[in-house]
Amino acid sequence: MLKYAHMTYIIDGKSIAQNILDNLKQEVKGFKKAPKLAVVYVGGDKPSNTYIRRKKEAAHYVGIDFELHKFPADITKDNLVDEIKKIQKDKDLSGLIVQLPLPEPLFTTEVLNAVESKFDVDCLSDAQLGKLVMKTNTISPPTPEAVCVVLDEIGVDVKGKNIVIIGAGALVGKPLATILLNREATVTTCNIHTKNTKKHCRKADIIVSAVGKKDLVRGNMVKKGTVVIDTGISFEKGKMYGDVNFKEVSKKASHITPTPGGIGPITVALLLQNVVTSAKK
Repeated sequence: MLKYAHMTYIIDGKSIAQNILDNLKQEVKGFKKAPKLAVVYVGGDKPSNTYIRRKKEAAHYVGIDFELHKFPADITKDNLVDEIKKIQKDKDLSGLIVQLPLPEPLFTTEVLNAVESKFDVDCLSDAQLGKLVMKTNTISPPTPEAVCVVLDEIGVDVKGKNIVIIGAGALVGKPLATILLNREATVTTCNIHTKNTKKHCRKADIIVSAVGKKDLVRGNMVKKGTVVIDTGISFEKGKMYGDVNFKEVSKKASHITPTPGGIGPITVALLLQNVVTSAKK
């Protein structure tokens, strides 16, 4: 499960994800009818193509029906909302996700709120985020939950720990802060306006980066023995990078997730876990 290097555990996300997928596969075998996931894909964002393919492959492995609904980049907000409502009329549907980013980011919130709470397996609608804050949620947002799965896997109890989250976005930063506060951690969230992020990071027991900027987290920002989890993704000349300078930070961290092969595969597995949970209702 964990590979050993320079006294640093490199967390094997693929292996953790495979365990989750294997358990789901066994569970789905007992279903009378396969769960169904619909993915709404607008425009032609290249990285999105890759992510959709990975979700499709994992869904097929587990035994989940996968439906891709593609729409042109110039579709209007109202038309897209109507299309989502149409898809949700399917009696066999278990979950629906809108692949982000949308070509027109300004109407992302309204489009995500068109996804009914019972189908919102990405947990991005206002309704699901509200449940998360109030601790009445039955499923959790996949990427923030993947961070918690990693912490559980390596035996870290976050209660009372100093955790710094870099990035305050709706996909990872905000929901993760909520989940960790609910687990009684001491959480600091750094955003673009935070003065001296390095100072906050150097006090942290756990650092989670969620920005999408290569080399954002350097070795001089991390004290020895820190757990470093990288959820950020960016592309340069077709190659995928995380936020963390792996070479530098792995010399100091006690545990670190690589990119690729860290949080990404676990996120996909947990999305499908949400689909299976939704199908049981």
